Amino acid sequence: MRKTRDYKVFLEDFMKIHQPTELIADPNVALQMLKDGNDRYLKGKLTEKTDYKEERDALDNEQDPFAVILTCSDSRVAPEIFFDQKLGDLFVIRNAGNVADTEGLGSIEYAIEHLKTRLVVVCGHRHCGAVTAAYSGGNFSPNIKRIVELIMPAVKRGGDLDKVIHNNVEVMVEKIRADEIIKHLGVKVVGAYYDIHSGVVEWL
Repeated sequence: MRKTRDYKVFLEDFMKIHQPTELIADPNVALQMLKDGNDRYLKGKLTEKTDYKEERDALDNEQDPFAVILTCSDSRVAPEIFFDQKLGDLFVIRNAGNVADTEGLGSIEYAIEHLKTRLVVVCGHRHCGAVTAAYSGGNFSPNIKRIVELIMPAVKRGGDLDKVIHNNVEVMVEKIRADEIIKHLGVKVVGAYYDIHSGVVEWL
C-alpha cells in the first residue's frame, strides 16, 4: 500500500530518505531529495547500502520512483550514484545526448501517468560526446545522424561546446514541457548539468 508524505512533513523528517512504496506527491520534495543526495555524494557521506533484499521484497509488486531522470548513456554518468539514491528511487531514461526522442517522451509519459512521478529532470554533462559530435559536424551513420539532428537546435543557439551542452538541456526541457500529457498533469520539469570531474550537479 502506498504511503504519502507532504512537503511540511518532509521538512520535519531529518533523514529525508525515500522509502519503497512511498509516493512523493510534491515535486519540490523530490527535487530537494536529489539535491541532498548530491550533497552527500560530494561530502562522501553516502547513504548506508544494504544487500538490497528488503528493497527487492518491497518493490516486487510495485514501484514508486520519486523522480524521472533523462540523462546520457555515458558510462561516467550514473544518476543513482551521484544523487545517492537506492533501488526503486529513480526512473532513469538514458540515451546518447539525453535527447527527448519519441521513446524518451513515451517513457516519461508512462512514469508520470502510471507511476504518478511528479518530477522530471533532464541532466546533461560535461564532455558529452553526442553534443560534441553535433557541435563539430562530420559524417555519421543514419542512426547517429538522427541523434545529431535532435541536438542541432542547441547548436544553433550558439556558444562554445559547454554552452551548447547547456543549451541542449534547455531544448529538451522545453520539449518535454510542451508535451500535452505533461502539461495536463502539471509535472515539474527542470534541467541539470553534471560535472563528471567535480561531481557537482548544477541546477539550470
